[in-house]
Amino acid sequence: MNQKVAKLAARDALLEAAKSVLRERGYAALSTREVATVAGVPLSQIHYHFGSKQGLVLALFEYLDAQLLDRQQALYSDPALGLADQWDRACAYLDDDLASGYVRVMHELAAAGWADPVVGAVVRKSLEHWIGLVIELARRFERQFGRLGPFTPEDIGALVSNAFIGAESLVLTGLDSPAIPLRESLRRVGALIRTLERSKP
Repeated sequence: MNQKVAKLAARDALLEAAKSVLRERGYAALSTREVATVAGVPLSQIHYHFGSKQGLVLALFEYLDAQLLDRQQALYSDPALGLADQWDRACAYLDDDLASGYVRVMHELAAAGWADPVVGAVVRKSLEHWIGLVIELARRFERQFGRLGPFTPEDIGALVSNAFIGAESLVLTGLDSPAIPLRESLRRVGALIRTLERSKP
């Protein structure tokens, strides 16, 4: 293994270890020493690759965010999928991300941004990109079905993104239940979109 490949391997190992530790312990208890131990590399490698705990957290956020945005862009640009199919797939991604611990990690990083302005700025930029994707999907909906009452695509982007992010947060607190059917309610929106698609001449 050449030196460049070894450096990349160490960096990726540290990011994966940081994700694991963050998921298990949360941001407040995140220890760079533990991350290095889990990754199986010297602690000095964190300082070499990331500079600090903040640098590690920012790199982890960007690492995870790139995966998320790539996946969502591929979903929303797939011409073989109707709007209802895309909504259903987004709901399936939510289930997958909750099960894998991905949602917990992302929310831990977002919460860290409340107290750390640098992390907060990165989180806001990421959320703006994600909401932008939803707004583009809402524009497509408007072209296909007409305007949804008084709601602009920007309104719909804000509401839909908040519905998913809010559902993630509430599921993490254990509130998803028959009395508060968070994920099932989101799936029913997909059924409504499918009804609209089928009724369009």
